[in-house]
Amino acid sequence: MNMRAIFCFCLLTLLTIHVHAQKVIPLYNGLPPGSEKWTWQEGDNANNMFNTRVVYNVVKPTLTVYQPDSVPANGTAIIIAPGGAFHTLSIESEGSDVAKWLNKKGVTAFVLRYRLVHSVTSHPVEELMPKMADFKKLDEENDSVVTMAIADGLKAIEYVRTHAAEYNINPQRIGFMGFSAGGTLTMGTVFNSTEANRPNFAAPIYPYMNALKNQTVPTDAPPLFICAASDDQLGLATHSTNLYNKWIEAKKIAELHMYERGGHGFGMRKNNIPTDTWIDRFGDWLQLHEWLGTTGK
Repeated sequence: MNMRAIFCFCLLTLLTIHVHAQKVIPLYNGLPPGSEKWTWQEGDNANNMFNTRVVYNVVKPTLTVYQPDSVPANGTAIIIAPGGAFHTLSIESEGSDVAKWLNKKGVTAFVLRYRLVHSVTSHPVEELMPKMADFKKLDEENDSVVTMAIADGLKAIEYVRTHAAEYNINPQRIGFMGFSAGGTLTMGTVFNSTEANRPNFAAPIYPYMNALKNQTVPTDAPPLFICAASDDQLGLATHSTNLYNKWIEAKKIAELHMYERGGHGFGMRKNNIPTDTWIDRFGDWLQLHEWLGTTGK
């Protein structure tokens, strides 16, 4: 192949690749309240025991916007909070991969990077793993950060609702979903919100509930989609069933999917078991509530 042919081939390849740069939105003007003295830098690690890319040392919370481009936007938005025990964020399997799936359904997605416990090395997962042996001590370490993360979640809802017209979103069709610690954060936004910053629906996926001090069901509690596995190796299956029972006892709307197998942290991973299609069941639930159909703004 001569040089001209190579040049034409490369040019054609570049022209046919669709590159969609994501918009990143800072949640606060200046330093976030409560963490003004944090001086460390956000990091990224792909070589760890979780076998997935994680983000750590989030100091300045942000939203990364994923907008539908292959189908029309339907007016629904979902904020996604990845998990990682408030030490890391599983930014792909519990973040961007979920956002891209939602985009195919016409949903505008916002992946939230919320404040985390300070990791003193560039190997945050290795720092975290020994702490997982004592959840009581881990909760004590995480306590102040959980409060900050919930504030970040509420701030995210406020941003999306205030800027709804800018993203072609119906301000009354804003959901919040999260995984593990992100599920904690999801329910923290529900329990601690006002009418102005309460999500219209929520999806805690294998949430950890013990870190939340306030667990009073709001009188106008949003519908919940709850999903987990019975064989959760962290013993969190009952956190999901208890949450479901709490919603039903309060005569609120809830749907629970409890898989026999799947463990903790399955996210968007493919394991050749039924948890591979949990996200489709979430899509069914969104469709049931007509959040996947186009409505007026």
